Amino acid sequence: MTKTSSFPYPQSAALVTGASRGIGAAIARELARRGIAALALTARTAADLDRVADEIRSAFPATRIEVIAADLAEPDAPAFLKAETDRIGLSVDLLINNAGFGSYGLFDESESARNTAMVEVNIAALVKLTHLYLPEMRARGRGGILNVASTAAFQAVPYLAAYSATKAFVLSFSEAVWAETQEWNPPASDVRVVCLCPGGTDTNFGDGMDRGRFENGPQSTPEEVAVGGLDALDRNASYVVVGLSNYVGTLGSRLLPRARMARMTASMFRPLSSSGPAESEKTRRYLAAGGIVAAIGVVGVLLAAAKRRGD
Repeated sequence: MTKTSSFPYPQSAALVTGASRGIGAAIARELARRGIAALALTARTAADLDRVADEIRSAFPATRIEVIAADLAEPDAPAFLKAETDRIGLSVDLLINNAGFGSYGLFDESESARNTAMVEVNIAALVKLTHLYLPEMRARGRGGILNVASTAAFQAVPYLAAYSATKAFVLSFSEAVWAETQEWNPPASDVRVVCLCPGGTDTNFGDGMDRGRFENGPQSTPEEVAVGGLDALDRNASYVVVGLSNYVGTLGSRLLPRARMARMTASMFRPLSSSGPAESEKTRRYLAAGGIVAAIGVVGVLLAAAKRRGD
């Protein structure tokens, strides 16, 4: 295959982390719909994995499904997953690094152990798994890695400080590895690395959050995110933001000073219970500034599209 052709799903096996629900489960289903030959699904809870696996087996009986329960907060979990896929004879051509979680609230009031686990799952496990499977893909001359980040990767997000920082790492790491693969020899080698950056998505990610300031924002379905990510893999994109409004939102980090962007984001994510009437006007000003930035972003997108048509 060439880097401009669709990924060869029917000749491939995929490992999907965080596959028991949400975006991970949706990606697993979409892979089966596209004809993937084999799927290895992993998450912490075997019962939830079995439920997703049974659903996919019922709808796509030709797809081989394997379930491997593992907690990626454990430092040895990536090596365990590699050993298990080797043991069952599954040559992983496509790695979906989807597992991750976040914590909402003031960082100084957060739990240190939870922050450490977040870094282990969102960053360390992703890096370890990439390092374990990427050399084999290079040796075969084909493969793919889809790393799931977030639109939170594009700017600091107060009240999601550690989470947004981990996703910024995922975006930067993914783009760097993607660029390295483009320079591999021989030129025909086709290993793709894509960073998938969804915005608000209808999953259980925000359960337990005081989301009054942003719960009414645009939300994608997990299925839309899955399709967007795999379509980006097909065209060998380095990253993709799912949804035009989400993409326009990421332009703020390029158009505004970083400090202003962080303060504006704080106004959007601050718990309702923590602000009084005196702060309401300031919040409105920041949100209005965000609207102006978004409008400028839309104009920029349209002008760029018009220029491409005129070239």
